[in-house]
Amino acid sequence: QVQLVESGGGLVQPGGSLRLSCAASESIFSINTMGWYRQAPGKQRDLVAMIDYRGSTKYADSVKGRFTISRDNTKNTMYLQMNSLKPEDTAVYYCYAYYNSHTYWGQGTQVTVSS
Repeated sequence: QVQLVESGGGLVQPGGSLRLSCAASESIFSINTMGWYRQAPGKQRDLVAMIDYRGSTKYADSVKGRFTISRDNTKNTMYLQMNSLKPEDTAVYYCYAYYNSHTYWGQGTQVTVSS
């Protein structure tokens, strides 16, 4: 079983930046797909970005050009660099890993974009 722990959330002003981290309890080298979802109050959980074992990435249209997903297999950690943040980016961000036909989730980290 893979355990995931997010960090890096917080309060930031519009236009600011944050970097989220998702640390895995074991090697992520063999994990096919990892990514980030987010859920705002009263809304469904939506995909933000994903990255596969080859480094291929996919982004939601709303974050293209502003967010960058990456993974460091040597540190067993995935990242989400978020730039030019907007109030509508406010949500709880969850990382996930799809491995051996199972989807594992982190506990979530709050990101609040407000002046």
